[in-house]
Amino acid sequence: MGKRRLARERAVQFLFQCDLNPPEDIEAALREFWITQHPATIADEDGPARWGETRELPPLSGSDAALQVFATELIRGVIERRDELDERIRKYAKNWDLKRMATVDRNIMRLAIYEMLYRLDIPPVVSINEAVDIAKRYSTDDSGKFVNGILDQVRAELLRPARTVDGDL
Repeated sequence: MGKRRLARERAVQFLFQCDLNPPEDIEAALREFWITQHPATIADEDGPARWGETRELPPLSGSDAALQVFATELIRGVIERRDELDERIRKYAKNWDLKRMATVDRNIMRLAIYEMLYRLDIPPVVSINEAVDIAKRYSTDDSGKFVNGILDQVRAELLRPARTVDGDL
């Protein structure tokens, strides 16, 4: 599995967690999340520290650090623009209330729409393919089709090429 796919999966996990249990302090929640995702923490037989204990994030290797940076950028972008992203989903999700959608599907779509609108270094079809694959892995049997249907409609209204990065002709 590629590092960017793994970063997207981590971003969806964090967004899912925040959707169900919104933290008072996003930065503290992000710090705790990354501590729990750190290879040294995962390998620690004693498990994560008890709640309330202050922990520092151990240093990461180059590729793990890049994964964390990319995922954190995606997380912050989605959180900052959540209302706008939700409006895009509502626009195309006929007869679906946002809260009735599977929480994981909702957050996968938020992430992919954020990428399509604001990450011009990522071709929209890559965002869609990644989202569909993540939905198939973490959600229901029909989620891949559902996510693809919504995201394809969002892609159709973009004013940039679907298969290349912005400015890459």
